[in-house]
Amino acid sequence: MSKRTIVSMPGDGIGKTVLPEAIRVLNAVGFEADYVHADIGWEFWCQEGNPLPQRTLDLLEEHKIGLFGAITSKPKAEAAAELDPKLKDKGYVYYSPIVGLRQHFNLDICIRPCRTFKGNPLNFIRKGRGDTIEEPEVDVVVFRQNTEGLYSGVEWTNPPDQVYNALMTHPQMKKFASAPRQELAISTRIFTKKATERIVRAAFEHAREFGYKSVTVCEKPNVIRETSGMMLSVSKQIARGYADVALWDTNIDAQMMWLTKNPETYGVIVSGNMFGDIISDGFAGLVGGLGFACSANIGQDVAVFEPTHGSAPKYAEYQTPIVNPIAMILSACMMLDHIGETEKAAKIRGAIARVVEEGQVRTYDMMKLPGSPDVIEQGAASTTQMTDAILERLK
Repeated sequence: MSKRTIVSMPGDGIGKTVLPEAIRVLNAVGFEADYVHADIGWEFWCQEGNPLPQRTLDLLEEHKIGLFGAITSKPKAEAAAELDPKLKDKGYVYYSPIVGLRQHFNLDICIRPCRTFKGNPLNFIRKGRGDTIEEPEVDVVVFRQNTEGLYSGVEWTNPPDQVYNALMTHPQMKKFASAPRQELAISTRIFTKKATERIVRAAFEHAREFGYKSVTVCEKPNVIRETSGMMLSVSKQIARGYADVALWDTNIDAQMMWLTKNPETYGVIVSGNMFGDIISDGFAGLVGGLGFACSANIGQDVAVFEPTHGSAPKYAEYQTPIVNPIAMILSACMMLDHIGETEKAAKIRGAIARVVEEGQVRTYDMMKLPGSPDVIEQGAASTTQMTDAILERLK
């Protein structure tokens, strides 16, 4: 059997630190692959005016599977200021390359598991009856619609005539009629029935396959009546075909309160793009934070796997890397599951679980230390040492 080729996209900052650690673990578990480097991120925006070069898209088109580290994104004005002077005033506009990947390949299904590791000092705890301390086991999988909603990129500042005039036909726009057009900034929230059906069905299929008892639609249909209303309506229709899985629905604001009251109650959660982003970070905070937060971006033909943390550029400058590589390694496990290497994925997750439960090797975040260069002197494991410990448990 020929080796797979994996497109490796370290990106910016700590992405360049954690991605090689994940590949070390993949090699150790016996996953045989060729890794081809692909350019993505801030460097290529500054030098080329494009953080997602066509050559990277071509590699993913050819090989179908990507491992991604992290990218730096900055607001519009800051991005323009850092562009190479030779490229300024030539119409280049910064756009997040990971959002670009999702849009280009229609990676519309985003899966973000948030699961407790026993012994993790960062696990959520709460006060129980009689002043007891409870540590509920969290096992939530967020399904986030990945290509539409508020992140679809359909927005304007100082909207052109045809957009402005069309918007002013809506009765709710009357309250903005007195605002100068150049002072208007408008972002749209677009849902399509096809994409909504696909993400909701994927959530129900996952719940059925892995024994989750419920799918919760987390939106805001009482206020955002059209888009959130569509997702809730579609979910009710699809739920009829899954009698073994209960359908719940919550509003995003209330859900953010309830996730710290009874997080063990929830199983699979499905949301639109922004609310899925929010709720997945909220649940990730209950199981150790972004150092444990992995994700998959899956389309019909192409899939990209990434940790959900950012590029944290200051940490990339430290002589000894201190960041937690577990989120990246767990993302690699999701890749293994996707391509049918489930036994290898299970071995890696088991090795991580043993390291966490034993508690002998902990990165600075697990020790609740500020992310400063001297954490190694305070007993924190480096990035490499954490990976070494996982490799040792794989033997």
